Amino acid sequence: MTFQKELSIGPFKRGFHIITGQIVNELPIMTGIVNVFIKHTSASLTINENADPTVREDFETHFNLMVPEEGNYFKHTFEGPDDMTSHIKSSLLGSSVSFPVKNGIPQLGTWQGIYLCEHRNNASKRKVVITLIGN
Repeated sequence: MTFQKELSIGPFKRGFHIITGQIVNELPIMTGIVNVFIKHTSASLTINENADPTVREDFETHFNLMVPEEGNYFKHTFEGPDDMTSHIKSSLLGSSVSFPVKNGIPQLGTWQGIYLCEHRNNASKRKVVITLIGN
């Protein structure tokens, strides 16, 4: 059996935002594998530490140091200085995450949560597609 649903989430300010609850609330009571896919090229998804908010702050700091907007070597800046940098950050983290679910309950680790990683300074709502394959 397959379940699929598209959600609009946000908008969020730039940074790393836990969306685990929003995803889990949409899951039917099934056992299988969930894939969450973001339909954008300037935001991404990842699974990581969900308890201490300084982890999300450190992620933002690290990615801004690794891919600085102040770099004058980017050509793709039509939408502003965060244009190409957002695409690079998104490619580094990826556009989807997958995790097992049992009877509708995610089988994530104790400290794991799903992040929507917003790389734009002025983002709009983001669309994600949740797909659950199982029984």
